[in-house]
Amino acid sequence: MDLKGKTAFITGGASGLGLATAENFIAAGANVLLYDLNAEQLERQATRLGDNAAWYAGDVADEVGVAAAIAKAKEVFGTIHINVNSAGIGGATRTVGKNGPMPLEKFEHIIRVNLIGTFNVLRLCAEVMQQNDVQTQDNERGVIINVASIAAFDGQTGQAAYAASKGGIVAMTLPIARDLAKRGVRVMTVAPGIFETPLLAKAPDEVRDPLIAITQFPKRLGNPIEFAEEVAHIVNCGYLNGETIRLDAAIRMPAL
Repeated sequence: MDLKGKTAFITGGASGLGLATAENFIAAGANVLLYDLNAEQLERQATRLGDNAAWYAGDVADEVGVAAAIAKAKEVFGTIHINVNSAGIGGATRTVGKNGPMPLEKFEHIIRVNLIGTFNVLRLCAEVMQQNDVQTQDNERGVIINVASIAAFDGQTGQAAYAASKGGIVAMTLPIARDLAKRGVRVMTVAPGIFETPLLAKAPDEVRDPLIAITQFPKRLGNPIEFAEEVAHIVNCGYLNGETIRLDAAIRMPAL
């Protein structure tokens, strides 16, 4: 699917990988609806991006909020062709630590945002996509790209909740692709490694250097534009479906 003239619904769009994706999509002639919790940051970035960007603030796991944001995307741009789910939260807590077992509500919260939130958004976007006119000779109507993490495969000590949430995204990629095949919607997942996000950009060398040391090649953190380019490639390459791509410079995370 060609990006030009298409509309993307991007969660986590106020910063980091989601914002880089939005910038790349707009440069290719697409429209974007940015969805995130931070209304102030969303408004600032959407204003900077211009007429091809709109925004709506809300929680990815909130059915009413996501539905309202989708309604705004349809009102402003007509429909939704692409959904990129990059919203997510982290947090490291051992299953049993010095103060006892991990609080169940912490595990539930990470699962709710990362896994349930991703499914909530994609199912509502897919409902819109199935009504689109055919966009390619393969009768494609939409593309969904979820964001997992290498933690889905190499979860470190203290990452039980985070790894479970991202592993769930990986596991549901193929069955959802099968669910949506007859509706002309492809589903892919990207599992990024360690990227130069705003959080890591502020991190001291003693945090950054060990991460760079365990990458294979190139020996650096990922650039968000590389993530954005991979997402754009998935949109453009119609034969990619039902799979997870590790984007990580061959890093394999140690237990710690």
